[in-house]
Amino acid sequence: MILLITPSAKVQECTKVLEEATSEKLQVAPTLRQATAHLRADEYSVVVLDQFLVEAEPEESDLVLQHVGSAVPMYANFAISGIDRVTRELRAALNRHKREINIARQSAEQTLRNELKGTLTALMLSCELALQAPDQATAEGKIRQAYEFALEMRSKLGITENGRALKVAN
Repeated sequence: MILLITPSAKVQECTKVLEEATSEKLQVAPTLRQATAHLRADEYSVVVLDQFLVEAEPEESDLVLQHVGSAVPMYANFAISGIDRVTRELRAALNRHKREINIARQSAEQTLRNELKGTLTALMLSCELALQAPDQATAEGKIRQAYEFALEMRSKLGITENGRALKVAN
């Protein structure tokens, strides 16, 4: 979803053209104060700010920028820019947002892999040793150890069962 912040009288026709060009839903806020309320209520991929408002109300525009979250801010001068130029810039901003989301996702996945790699290796080694154990007591000890590693992984992932961690009976 895109948030368009402008008091422009041509906002309705602009909104229609931009929705068609981007296949994204647009919400309009005629003031920076209303834009802040929209940003608190919803999440947006791009926030298009009318340059006129930014220059006229710098403090309010700073407040808006504090609430954009992961949205890409885009500035447009609706007084001199044609709708074609705004459309091109909006498409570029949407593509930039998609790239940033993918980079963040890949980074999170890599961090998770790195965090769990050692625990998973220890878990697999404990299971392998349990399978090769010469007696039941040794196997049981290795299974308990494997279970502890599994609990550690679950803890790192933030997973609980029924709101609490499972415990092994001794």
